[in-house]
Amino acid sequence: MPQIPENVHELTVGQLSARSGAAVSALHFYESKGLISSRRTSGNQRRYTRDALRRVAFVRAAQRVGIPLASIRDALAQLPEERTPTHEDWARLSEAWRTELDQRIARLGRLRDHLTDCIGCGCLSLETCALSNPDDIFGEKFTGSRL
Repeated sequence: MPQIPENVHELTVGQLSARSGAAVSALHFYESKGLISSRRTSGNQRRYTRDALRRVAFVRAAQRVGIPLASIRDALAQLPEERTPTHEDWARLSEAWRTELDQRIARLGRLRDHLTDCIGCGCLSLETCALSNPDDIFGEKFTGSRL
């Protein structure tokens, strides 16, 4: 991993990519979604402040656990501009995601359990299968096409 001298306060997109491990295209995407920001030089080149390194690490860690980019953007918006997110910031912001993750884990558990049932019966019936037709209120009352 290339080292950036301490006296360098702004990074090129290539330097940020090399240091963060994120592809240049991912950095451009993060910027388009408001997750990181840059300034433009007179030659229209992007320059990122050093705190972008920690922000990119924050985004990538949150993505690995399945947090949507909109939620990540909302969390980063709670931080002051040009301040590196700290361990305390991560703990506070990630705590808000626990309920969402717990709900997702519960849904995945139910999905896994229904998948086992479907493998056992093999029907994949559109009338009764919880995977093909989840929460089918009309199917409980009617058969055939109704809508």
